[in-house]
Amino acid sequence: MKRTLIKDTVNNIGQEVKVMGWANNIRTHGKIIFLDLRDISGTLQVVFAADKNSKLMERAKELKPEYVIEITGEVNQRPKGTENPDLLTGNIELLAKELKILSPAKTLPFSIDGDGYDISEEKRLKYRYLDLRRSRLKKNLKLRQEVIHFVRDFLKSKGFFEIETPILTKSTPEGARDFLVPSRLQPGKFYALPQSPQQYKQLLMVAGFEKYFQIARCFRDEDPRADRQAEFTQIDMELSFVSQEDILALIEEMMIEAVKNVFPKKHISQTPFPRLQYKEAMEKYGSDRPDLRKDKKDQDELAFAFIIDFPMFEWSEEEKRWKSVHHPFTRPQTEDIAEIKNNPEKILAYQYDLVLNGYEIGGGSLRSYKKEMLEAVFEVMGHTKSEIKEKFGHLLEAFDYGVPPHGGIALGLDRLVSLLLNEPNIREVIAFPKTGDSRDLMMNAPSEVSKEQLKELCLEIKKPKKEH
Repeated sequence: MKRTLIKDTVNNIGQEVKVMGWANNIRTHGKIIFLDLRDISGTLQVVFAADKNSKLMERAKELKPEYVIEITGEVNQRPKGTENPDLLTGNIELLAKELKILSPAKTLPFSIDGDGYDISEEKRLKYRYLDLRRSRLKKNLKLRQEVIHFVRDFLKSKGFFEIETPILTKSTPEGARDFLVPSRLQPGKFYALPQSPQQYKQLLMVAGFEKYFQIARCFRDEDPRADRQAEFTQIDMELSFVSQEDILALIEEMMIEAVKNVFPKKHISQTPFPRLQYKEAMEKYGSDRPDLRKDKKDQDELAFAFIIDFPMFEWSEEEKRWKSVHHPFTRPQTEDIAEIKNNPEKILAYQYDLVLNGYEIGGGSLRSYKKEMLEAVFEVMGHTKSEIKEKFGHLLEAFDYGVPPHGGIALGLDRLVSLLLNEPNIREVIAFPKTGDSRDLMMNAPSEVSKEQLKELCLEIKKPKKEH
């Protein structure tokens, strides 16, 4: 007999089925044992009755919570008055005829019945495979999947190509600190894990794909922050022959449709999404990610807005140089290279952010597609011509072969889903998150490696000097 998922047992009343899953809750009432069996699709009440099968009843007494079991039995209507309207299977129960214990379980280090917020996060992350058994997290990951599937279908319908870009790439300046990967075959040289697919997606525009997207894994070696992850996921896209307004309109349509299809109980407070200049947002709200909800206590209200017209450059007092507000590939709102070099503080950029309820959930820009413009931006930022050639020569060379005007945006999938689910942080919507200081408590990573591995990579570890 094949296995039947619990959700499908409602179609088998009066028939014999085989179900498998976890013993969720066990209740003994004299000569009857009630067991709630849980699988990925739902929960089903199972009945062991001594008057029907005394030997089976004795076996059922061995069961403990979270045992993995297989039960064969007959699906029946529950007696009138005992139905559970909160369950999909609340009108039926399974009268057990056979029981197999597939895998016993020790007592769990914490309860998985509630939402888990009252349990220390360190313990939850150490036993994440148990934490993920709780219904809240299963629901979160299911809805995350639905958002991803919606985005894929939506962008495919708009003519986008889904293309994967490399994870092992080149370390480049600007942005956050790179994670470095030593090369065994080229000793002394390193790959970097991508902070974003930025240069690859621009090169795809040079290649003529015109519309690219990717559910992209990104990596940033940042200092500890409570709600950041060393690795995270972006909905990443790039388009050719478009204006800033084309991109904003596309993202607005996608967000409206995603909410309507995946989170129908939510309501968007204003459409079209407001468009605020960076200067206006800072003067009026003191923030470039204002919370525009009419009622900030209403968790079902979604206040989207676009922030536009960011400064192109900002002065770093610490480094005594100009830095790009977004990234150096952003297109300035002027074609005058002399103006860019002489008055960097006055230059605005074709940069835009998407904000939701006081959080930035996405950002992008039109890109510089003229070689001399890109070189001018790097020079303003203090790079020498030789540095520009060393770090970005591959991109500048590509621009010699005909490059379309293009732009793009990346949405933070983890942040977006956590806000739509009213979760307090992004770790609640990631299957295996790390702590704020980038540790994986379940796998005990990062960890030391063997001397043999280091020798293969021509590396040696120098212990940090102790501070006095």
